[in-house]
Formats: sequence, C-alpha cells, structure tokens
Amino acid sequence: MASIVIAQTTVIDEAKAYEIAQGAVEARLSAAADVEARMTLFHWHNGRMRHERGYRVFFTTTAERVADLEAWVRERHPYDVPQWIVLPAAGTTEGYLARVVQETASGRHSS
Repeated sequence: MASIVIAQTTVIDEAKAYEIAQGAVEARLSAAADVEARMTLFHWHNGRMRHERGYRVFFTTTAERVADLEAWVRERHPYDVPQWIVLPAAGTTEGYLARVVQETASGRHSS
C-alpha cells in the first residue's frame, strides 16, 4: 500500500524556490509543493557561521516516488549538498492518499 511523505529543501533564492516547486509538480514527482514564506537560515559554511534569508520548499509525494523526486531536485538545486529531509505523513485520509498517488503516477494526469 502506498504512503505519503513530505520532503523538504531550502534555497536562498525566491525565484529558484518557485521554479523547483512548480517543476516538481509539473514533472508529476510531487502532487503539491509549497514554498514557505521567507525565513532566516543559520548554518555553517566553510568553517564560518552564516545567516541568510531563504525559502523552504515542501513536497507532497509518495514513498515510492521520493527517490525520483530527490534525484530531480538535486539536478536543479543550486547547492552542492542541499538540505533534503523526508518525513512520513501519518494520519492522511484515504481520499487524499489516492489523489497523491494519482498525481504522482508517471505519465498519468487527473482532471
């Protein structure tokens, strides 16, 4: 039985966040993608603490499609080592699960 997962990444460029989100849905790798409002990111880079403004992109997909989504995002992501976190989506309704499976089925389109 299929299951839903939420995958996420971050980027500092708003246009790139929108591009990745929209492209993943158009490619049928994600049933939906949400770009979270601008936030502040703190992280280490080359031995220095950095903070910068950024955007989190959440992808709703299936456990079966998440590896394909990850490979697709990595090809388009501006970072050498992008954040990639996958979380199970517990408690989803059967109707929503069916929709996500349908929307991410390769080559299939819903009305």
